[in-house]
Amino acid sequence: MVKICCIGAGYVGGPTMAVIALKCPKIEVVVVDIAAPRINAWNSDHLPIYEPGLEEVVKECRGKNLFFSTDVEKHVSEADIVFVSVNTPTKTQGLGAGKAADLTYWESAARMIADVSKSDKIVVEKSTVPVKTAEAIERILTHNNKGINFTILSNPEFLAEGTAIKDLFNPDRVLIGGRETPEGQKAIEALKNVYANWVPVDRILCTNLWSAELSKLAANAFLAQRISSVNAMSALCEATGADVSQVSHSIGTDSRIGPKFLSSSVGFGGSCFQKDILNLVYICECNGLPEVANYWKQVIKVNDYQKSRFVNRVVSSMFNTVSTKKIAILGFAFKKDTGDTRETPAIDVCKGLLGDKAKLSIYDPQVTESQITKDLSMKKYDWDHPAHLQPPSPTSKKDQVSVVSDAYDAVKDAHGVCILTEWDEFKNLDYKKVFDNMQKPAFIFDGRNVVDVKKLREIGFIVYSIGKPLDSWLKDMPAVA
Repeated sequence: MVKICCIGAGYVGGPTMAVIALKCPKIEVVVVDIAAPRINAWNSDHLPIYEPGLEEVVKECRGKNLFFSTDVEKHVSEADIVFVSVNTPTKTQGLGAGKAADLTYWESAARMIADVSKSDKIVVEKSTVPVKTAEAIERILTHNNKGINFTILSNPEFLAEGTAIKDLFNPDRVLIGGRETPEGQKAIEALKNVYANWVPVDRILCTNLWSAELSKLAANAFLAQRISSVNAMSALCEATGADVSQVSHSIGTDSRIGPKFLSSSVGFGGSCFQKDILNLVYICECNGLPEVANYWKQVIKVNDYQKSRFVNRVVSSMFNTVSTKKIAILGFAFKKDTGDTRETPAIDVCKGLLGDKAKLSIYDPQVTESQITKDLSMKKYDWDHPAHLQPPSPTSKKDQVSVVSDAYDAVKDAHGVCILTEWDEFKNLDYKKVFDNMQKPAFIFDGRNVVDVKKLREIGFIVYSIGKPLDSWLKDMPAVA
């Protein structure tokens, strides 16, 4: 029986290995992690991450050919294929701080693999890593090999949170990069045979190592670029009276452009987009390509501008102050159908409002109070380090922030409502009830374009919806910092 071990039981490692176990019943799959609470959660009825369909897959395979363990060295030693899916956060200090990927955890994993291995292994990069990481890892393994052969492959993930299981069941493509040597090609074929259990062979793309590594960064950069492009248009739409939804639909019908990733919003989030673009910027700078680096930097600048523009719109609309006013925050996750808050725009929006001394009442159906509190007290990039290495939280803003378990509790007596995640339930709220329970004038700031603006204005709300023609109340209050 082929044995696969995955180091890292997070958003990538857990779901990916669960689906491999489901689709390959003859392969034993073990997910290992040094964090005992996380492994205990994977072995319980309350999985550590929320992803539609994941629970059913795990329950089907767990204990049969899918296992979760903290005995990292034992299972790495026994495996034929080792996936490495550890954090590659943005560096917070030293060379490349604020841009370069921190490969500390990757290097530690590589050294441990070299140390405990007693047989030849295929080592697969599953984390998002900078171009040429494979080369560095290869050097560590070959200089510590004790006569054992290690072959490095790059197999980047292209999962979208909220649809990860669907994406794994039916991927657009599976990308495998390896050395153009007999050993490299043999390893590619071995991993290809795993995926071929359910993925059509024509969707399994094989490249060299560097192309595979760069493809992941490029894919995320292109997707983020589309979001920043439509968000830039949203600002122009508001200034001119155009409707960004109509503009998006119009350009999306062009077959050369297509309709995906053209929804205007308060900004993009998630664990990868910003991190990967910063990584790309750093690589460009290191390779003497400042013009290319500046091009990609602008994608992040527009994203930051969109978030600050939203905060400015809220404050300027409400008589230029939100001090001591209750603002309801509906949604904290970076998008619907996930509990993930990494780089969520809600963090920057909430911090901006707290900076103006607002009182926030936050509701999200999947994000815990402890996670929200932690996110609002953490410094940028600290979130991407393992929990035990994160700095202790500074004084929380309990006097300014409350987290509630119901949308109607959040909006009660609020002066304004900010919709920051596109959860379906926010489309279907009884907005007449919401209006009746709010302070007047009652404001709604829709950061996801989920509400029916016309109906809400008829109820009596003053409504701001990103990229839509402005409410007459707002026209004389430009959202400029």
